[in-house]
Amino acid sequence: MKIAAISLAVLFAVGAPVRAQQPSNAHTELRARNLGVPFEGTPGPLDAITDVKGVEVGYRTLISGEGKLQVGVGPVRTGVTAIFPRGKNAVDPVFAGWFTENGNGEMTGTTWVEESGFLYGPVMITNTHSVGVVRDAVIAWQLKHGMPAAEDDWWSLPVVAETWDGYLNDINGFHVKPADAFAAMDDAHAGPIAEGNVGGGTGMICFEFKGGTGTASRQLPERLGGYTVGVLVQCNFGTRHLLRIAGTPVGSEIPGKPIWDNDTGSIIVVVATDAPLLPTQMKRIAKRVTLGLGRLGSISGNGSGDIFMAFSTANPGAGLKQKTPVDVRMIPNDQMEALFEATVQATEEAVINVLASAKTMTGPQGHTVEALPHDRLREVLRKYNRLADVK
Repeated sequence: MKIAAISLAVLFAVGAPVRAQQPSNAHTELRARNLGVPFEGTPGPLDAITDVKGVEVGYRTLISGEGKLQVGVGPVRTGVTAIFPRGKNAVDPVFAGWFTENGNGEMTGTTWVEESGFLYGPVMITNTHSVGVVRDAVIAWQLKHGMPAAEDDWWSLPVVAETWDGYLNDINGFHVKPADAFAAMDDAHAGPIAEGNVGGGTGMICFEFKGGTGTASRQLPERLGGYTVGVLVQCNFGTRHLLRIAGTPVGSEIPGKPIWDNDTGSIIVVVATDAPLLPTQMKRIAKRVTLGLGRLGSISGNGSGDIFMAFSTANPGAGLKQKTPVDVRMIPNDQMEALFEATVQATEEAVINVLASAKTMTGPQGHTVEALPHDRLREVLRKYNRLADVK
């Protein structure tokens, strides 16, 4: 189952994990475009989910220990990611929809998203065995920050998703604590965000290269509404021989030590847009994530949890308590194709940004997952006449 330079100083010592925050202006030093990977479409200014106005992202990264696995001690390679549709100080729900391509995974709160059509609060992502503690921490964090209703009338069904990091992390040591979920939410900010070995993606694996957290965006031209689509992924899926980048067989051209026997892993994808869409339309957007993953070689294997959430920041106030009918705006279904295309493109790039930014990591028992070698990637792209000029 289950982007400007950043320097993250990490201490390795057996014991309590280092609880590392990402600088608020963090961005990875190298992204896929910097390596000459060609992409279609026009990215937003940051090429990130935070290009969608209002969206804020925060991380808590936990890294400590090395050597032999000692359950409850380490090594620790995990964390928490928080995505707020309207920012961490807002209580205004957003229209949302979700879709699961393969269900060997978890995303809590989706029953109510499906029923109500609204996403209340953040989307949180962590490791498989920390879903419960993060879910409960979201409720406590919301109570601490004050909800619009009286406490005896207020309830919450948080959305918390996971991917499994047990190859690189002491997952059964339960190192993610409520304070870590609080820290990720408190850290949420607009602007550039870090990628790679950060947040919930710290200990993840992608196509048997080092995986993690990545993001990308697309900006539609004014003639198509000028809307923005942003994507954030937590990648822990895929087998190496299937990996394709810009249509080239990168996985077979760059062989390496196998980690999995099959498509064991998961991917969580969050899609944000400022386009005025209704919940049924957001579900349609969420489904298009699968096409972006398919471009990369994903087959959504039996052991993979491929679960996607999509929301729109348009129609503010529609989900708040009202005494009279609420007017909402929507794009006609037959005008959604540019948004579908943007979702596919941004999903594909976000995953490749993970592979470009993630660093080689060693976890328990000497388990080492190598980062995708940049020089070899450029060689493969050049071989197939797909290497783009780097500006």
